Amino acid sequence: MDGWPVARVELRVGGVTGPGLIEDYALLSDLRTAALVGKDGSLDWLCLPRFDAPACFARLLGGDGRWSIAPTDPVREVRRRYRENSLVLETEFRTDSGVLRLIDFMPPHEVNQHDEPCVVRIVEGVSGEVGFQLDWVLRFDYGDSVPWVRRVSETEPVLDEYVLGIAGPHTVVLRGEELPTRVDGERAHRHTGTISAGQRMSWVLQWSSDPDELPAPMDPEQELRECEGFWRDWSAKIVYDGPYPKAVRRSLATLKALIYAPTGGIVAAPTTSLPEAVPGNRNWDYRYCWLRDATLVLLALDDLGCTSEAEAWRRWLVRSVAGDPADLQIMYGVGGERHLIEWEADWLRGYRDSSPVRVGNAAYRQRQLDVYGEVMDALHLARERGLVESEDSWAVQRGMLAHLERIWREPDRGLWEVRGPDRHFTHSQVMVWVAFDRAVRGAEEDGLPGPVEHWRELRDEVREEVLRRAWNPEIRAFTQFYGGTSLDAAVLLLPAVGFLSGDDERMRSTVEAIQRELQHGVLVDRYTTTDEPSEVDGLSGREGSFLACSFWMVDALVYCGRRDEAERMFDELVEMANDVGLYSEEFDAETGCFTGNFPQAFSHLALVNSASVLYGGRTREQKSRRNGTAAPAQSRWEKM
Repeated sequence: MDGWPVARVELRVGGVTGPGLIEDYALLSDLRTAALVGKDGSLDWLCLPRFDAPACFARLLGGDGRWSIAPTDPVREVRRRYRENSLVLETEFRTDSGVLRLIDFMPPHEVNQHDEPCVVRIVEGVSGEVGFQLDWVLRFDYGDSVPWVRRVSETEPVLDEYVLGIAGPHTVVLRGEELPTRVDGERAHRHTGTISAGQRMSWVLQWSSDPDELPAPMDPEQELRECEGFWRDWSAKIVYDGPYPKAVRRSLATLKALIYAPTGGIVAAPTTSLPEAVPGNRNWDYRYCWLRDATLVLLALDDLGCTSEAEAWRRWLVRSVAGDPADLQIMYGVGGERHLIEWEADWLRGYRDSSPVRVGNAAYRQRQLDVYGEVMDALHLARERGLVESEDSWAVQRGMLAHLERIWREPDRGLWEVRGPDRHFTHSQVMVWVAFDRAVRGAEEDGLPGPVEHWRELRDEVREEVLRRAWNPEIRAFTQFYGGTSLDAAVLLLPAVGFLSGDDERMRSTVEAIQRELQHGVLVDRYTTTDEPSEVDGLSGREGSFLACSFWMVDALVYCGRRDEAERMFDELVEMANDVGLYSEEFDAETGCFTGNFPQAFSHLALVNSASVLYGGRTREQKSRRNGTAAPAQSRWEKM
């Protein structure tokens, strides 16, 4: 147990209580969907059969669906960890009578698309004898559908006993050595028992697409060995030798866990409606794939050895954006679905009574000009990394450029997906410049056909306009939108995309202004929010500090030549992960708690990218060719 993170947590076994703090959760994934398990041993979130499907355990959002396993005696100490670089979670509960270890995992289903998702939970006695209780409360459709649950005993073709839960199209099977039984007066099942040192007991929950063809029993111990082997083999591909290898590898494993294996799409987070402030109504569904993640995903995965994942993401990207460029969306479903209709699950109280709980995301219909630059940049980087450009892909890109030429002067909603008025957001216009710049580079560096002189003229026109209209000489900073005075952390990305050198005096001054107005310690807000309705995003209430913006500040400081300050900031940000190395979307400095959806791909992407900027690897603004026309980037830690 030496070296394990230690947590003190109050366990209330046998009663229904609210969810834990966001940072109390750990992630399980089978590369199709994900589960969240709290420090109290309660599995409080699971969507079946994929990330964006309805949840069957929704205690996280105020529902009563959950699957908890915990000691019945008072718990003195909780320690947990992932086994090495895997997603096998171990939680140890120390009581006066002994130590109980809970092992949780989901067998990864990367190749066989017919495998049904499942969760395996193993209880192991470490020392002494510990009483424990298992509560199984199944609720389909985000807690709105109470299933018909019954115990089934079969003798043919083999002896098999299980608990079966069915409601409409949803079917779940629970098997184990000691099955829970119905609790009198409750719609719940429970098992109480004891575990002694050296003993192990296991349970397997399996989902089925057909109630008439149930999945066969599984060997939990064999599944455990195979799961560990999968993650061991996968993590061996990671190429990173710089500082904080554990944090970087955990971030990469988290990103891998958020990839929907059948298509290669990566969800922004496996949760919906975890609020950006408690209480608050800034609650959004993040179980979809955002195009603006494309470049960072390619950088984070491909640069550090995860090439197959980068290739799969590129294929998903090209498939999703194919079609009429006028129909380009900012996000898609994990299978490339376009319609992500937003509605509210009004029977759920929300996380810690922070309603509404939203399913779907209406922002998919917004016009956000930055996505054109993100897609062009991602596909340009893919070419630089040696992924061959297809004729169809370049045709799609040329179509996007032609459409962008027609609309780039129009206002939009910006990368923060504001629900206020359209504006000429500075970051959006910079990414328009990126789109035309990468088109020019594609023609010049890769010999791809197109009107390069025309693209060059457009690129220069956009740049001139940004420098003229986004720069405010009175506050000596690039502002959030043309003609405004408010600041936006997104402009920290200007050096990263190659728009402006980090040592440009205007960039240095902008960084200093953002530090004064938006930075609190090492935390950086996206932009200023207040209790009153905002004229920018149309919402009232404050939010936490956006963790990705904090890592962007690290990068900006490096580009500005303030490396020592950047390293100190990165050191502190790494320490802000929870005990198993995960980050949420935001951090509330007043309460010291995570806020927003969890775990957040953008936060982990930003951490990996900052590690590359600081300590080696190919960064976003660098020209680098993997196909032999340029040498690999030198590891910067070799110079330290």
